[in-house]
Amino acid sequence: MTHEEHHAAKTLGIGKAIAVLTSGGDAQGMNAAVRAVVRVGIFTGARVFFVHEGYQGLVDGGDHIKEATWESVSMMLQLGGTVIGSARCKDFREREGRLRAAYNLVKRGITNLCVIGGDGSLTGADTFRSEWSDLLSDLQKAGKITDEEATKSSYLNIVGL
Repeated sequence: MTHEEHHAAKTLGIGKAIAVLTSGGDAQGMNAAVRAVVRVGIFTGARVFFVHEGYQGLVDGGDHIKEATWESVSMMLQLGGTVIGSARCKDFREREGRLRAAYNLVKRGITNLCVIGGDGSLTGADTFRSEWSDLLSDLQKAGKITDEEATKSSYLNIVGL
């Protein structure tokens, strides 16, 4: 990588926010994947957030969504399971739950979501992405988000691992 390419890579994420969650059963490599997402996100200048307890944490918001730091992923490679937790989430299967999840992302300026899990987890992410515009519209009509927030959050990028 040339010096110019290195500098360009370090600025790709400026002004962006990424959330990372693990969903479904624990699997080998989940912590390594979380660490990689956090470190690459921070390297590129993005703000990166852990979503604790999978989709349930996305729906519940609050302290379940916390900003990650370079140091917060330093000692996780040797640990089993997923250090940010994973939980089954009936709420996310319903539109109302996905509406709450969308609200929690919009309020933090997060428009990029990395879902680490299996087929069901990624199917849920795809449903969320396909409904995103309608969810924002509903939040806007209900007065829960501003026009400016809706515009800044007009897209949702999903990465599944």
